[in-house]
Amino acid sequence: MRTTVPMILAAACAFASAPILAQTATLQSRMGDAQFQAAGLHKLDGEELHALEQWIASQQSATRDAPVSGPFDGRHARARDAAEATPVNSTLVGRFEGFARGRTYTLANGQVWQQSGDAPQVGGRSEAPAVEITPARLGGWWMRVDGYNARVRVERVR
Repeated sequence: MRTTVPMILAAACAFASAPILAQTATLQSRMGDAQFQAAGLHKLDGEELHALEQWIASQQSATRDAPVSGPFDGRHARARDAAEATPVNSTLVGRFEGFARGRTYTLANGQVWQQSGDAPQVGGRSEAPAVEITPARLGGWWMRVDGYNARVRVERVR
């Protein structure tokens, strides 16, 4: 028991000082000589290297100090965005000619979506059908056209 307490205290001190050491160590010592050379950073003069280290430190502190909102604590941004996204209900402008990867679809509300997934639908044609675009569970969007038993992956263009 007597040896366990000092070991725990030493480990806690080392863990607590790790971020401070990472901030004070030079970029070259953190990267290692080979990676530092491969990145071409050895070509920088002292002032340029110092400016780069300052910028990296500011980015790290901005990331560390950024407020976290929502139930996902910033770890699952795509899932959070999909959960917060609302479905789009509109109609297509003009004639629906079926699904094809890369095809764009203009909605009556002014949005433009492009098909990103493979789900060809040939032979289907209708004039200004209703469209529903819903968020996918792990990010992205699904589009379903009224009267067709298929949904396709889409990305918003405008």
